[in-house]
Amino acid sequence: MSPSGPRVFLSSGEASGDLYASALVRAMRRRAPALQVTGFGGPRLAAEGATLVGSYEGMTVTGLTEALFVLRRSFQMLKQLEASARDHRPDVFVAIDFPDFNFRLLPRMRALGIPIVYYISPQLWAWRPKRIETIKRYVDKMLVIFPFEAAIYANAGVPVEFVGHPLIELARADQPRDVFLRAHGLDPSRPVLALLPGSRPNEIRHMWPTIHAALPAIAAAVPGVQFLVARAPGLDDGLFAIASGEAVPLTFATSAADDVLNAADVVVTASGTATVQTALHEKPMVIVYKLSPLTYAIAKRLVGVTTFGMANLVAGHTIATELIQDAFTPDAVAREAIALLSSPARAEAMRQELIKVKTKLGGVGATERAADAILSAARG
Repeated sequence: MSPSGPRVFLSSGEASGDLYASALVRAMRRRAPALQVTGFGGPRLAAEGATLVGSYEGMTVTGLTEALFVLRRSFQMLKQLEASARDHRPDVFVAIDFPDFNFRLLPRMRALGIPIVYYISPQLWAWRPKRIETIKRYVDKMLVIFPFEAAIYANAGVPVEFVGHPLIELARADQPRDVFLRAHGLDPSRPVLALLPGSRPNEIRHMWPTIHAALPAIAAAVPGVQFLVARAPGLDDGLFAIASGEAVPLTFATSAADDVLNAADVVVTASGTATVQTALHEKPMVIVYKLSPLTYAIAKRLVGVTTFGMANLVAGHTIATELIQDAFTPDAVAREAIALLSSPARAEAMRQELIKVKTKLGGVGATERAADAILSAARG
């Protein structure tokens, strides 16, 4: 380890990875004030004093076919990161989720003799389980955030530690519900349906038109309902433009997903990290997702689970309705949202199940535990 402080080389993609990475750097810096961080990430990581070799913006897509459009840029970024690691000689390399990119970095870091810690596991238990062989070959330690993941790696002989989910301490609203709603021109006494259509441009393209088409029916069935959209940063206005269809009043809040969830009565959310975030806020939800037809046809043959929402997977049974691909229609979204908004008993029953999910995700301190493990690897 450098006498001036540990040198950490980090790679994180997407808004969620950037959030986890920034929290991780804060926690490591509390332990090692002279910490030096270099790597690949986004604005939150840069704000924590990391030197970015490259940004993930424009490289985050979902789907096998969609990934083809960013391949060239991905390979250029891999070369830049490899060259930077060779120059800086970090004490440890930390890969955060983003497996399609980070798996290509692993052998390059190993060839440079850098210890490797993988924080937040790829979803091997859902699809492409043979990827565990890559992890066995290159990763010195896995830090996992779901309790069932630890056994998968332990059984495969991979050093693993369950640290808990970092969102437990990160999923916090900045403003009280009433204050946030009034600041956005909404009435706290009226019901609020939160809409989380995803954080990537191609997710918005696939899902926003269907979600939007469901809103008039919801507005007609639920008197006074207000629609509050959690908009991820960096998304173009055109992604939310609807060429035709009945207009409904929409309120957008950018980079404020936790405040939006805190203010909501019911949530319609894209499958993914947002379902965990919604569960931590104990909000009844409808889970939706859609890929391109070709990607879905390919993925269907590879996926090894029957449920997709993380809240349902952690629970071990279906808590929230999932509307995936062909089942994701305006009528279905409206039906499920209206049922939750109109039935306090049904909504409360789901909330009680979500409290159990929170308990399974571990206590506070996930980021602190991850920071300790990474600095230990750097010193080792």
